[in-house]
Amino acid sequence: MKKIPTNIITGFLGSGKTTAIISLLKRKPANENWAVLVNEFGQVGIDGAMLSDEGALIKEVPGGCMCCVAGLPMSVGLNALIEKQPDRIILEPTGLGHPQKVLNKLTSETYSKHVEVKATIALVDPRHLDDALFADNNNFVAQLSLADVIVGNKIDLSTEEQRDNFAPRIQSSYPDAQAVSLTQQGELDLNWLALDAKPRSVSSHHHDHGDDAPIPGLEIPPGEHFVRKENSGQGYRSCGWFFAAELEFDFSRLFQILSQVSAQRVKAVVNTERGCVAFNVVNQVVSINELSLSGFESRIEVIDRQALPWDELEQYLLASLTNPITKENE
Repeated sequence: MKKIPTNIITGFLGSGKTTAIISLLKRKPANENWAVLVNEFGQVGIDGAMLSDEGALIKEVPGGCMCCVAGLPMSVGLNALIEKQPDRIILEPTGLGHPQKVLNKLTSETYSKHVEVKATIALVDPRHLDDALFADNNNFVAQLSLADVIVGNKIDLSTEEQRDNFAPRIQSSYPDAQAVSLTQQGELDLNWLALDAKPRSVSSHHHDHGDDAPIPGLEIPPGEHFVRKENSGQGYRSCGWFFAAELEFDFSRLFQILSQVSAQRVKAVVNTERGCVAFNVVNQVVSINELSLSGFESRIEVIDRQALPWDELEQYLLASLTNPITKENE
């Protein structure tokens, strides 16, 4: 069998990985079928839902990072994609994960006969280079160290000084990168995907997750209308909600709630009276994207460095439903 070109799109929380992959899928050659193995720190699978609207074959590894549990979650998802023989595979590891084990898996004897590892592309918000919360994080540094292409995303939100200093700083700190560039809205050059990956290694370290074994799927118990899942690890906490497909949110009320949540990351794909909408919130700045999904279970995920008042937030979310849950319909 012909080896499948495989790229890793990496980057820390909020760097724009999913937006970048969506952009790539929209611009891929019309005669090619692409597949995406997407991994999230949270338990309810927001990114996979967003990507599925682009017509690609999607496999999800929620609830931790795909390199944990002896690589079993990654192997299961990757095997399923290889079996379909797509023209390209893209891996999106969690922004809180260390990418070395993912690269090791792809280059192992088991998978090297099936996939051809091409360039790893790392996205970074230029503003984060001056923030110790990111710059001193081992995984943040590893993601850039292992990248063949380093892209400063969200330049529309950066200062002129940050944009001017980005390339010199990256080239000085990570001289092995084959390309360094700036962009916005996750717009990546398709030609970068064809670059050969250069062998390199960065020391990894043990990283703990609250739930090591990712859940295989989410099911709402009989008689219930939603489930809530929490996760912790790498100094972060997440809480996610998975709502039954028949529930509909009021767009304006939900927009207001999500814009007021003081968390590092908020993501959602929900059914509203306006149709299915994806919310992406970073530093309380909300962006939305209308999707063509229908009959879909709504998902909302919040990630921060500390546990937030989840019960209170849950009540606000339930109050934003257009068809509220009552004792009569429970």
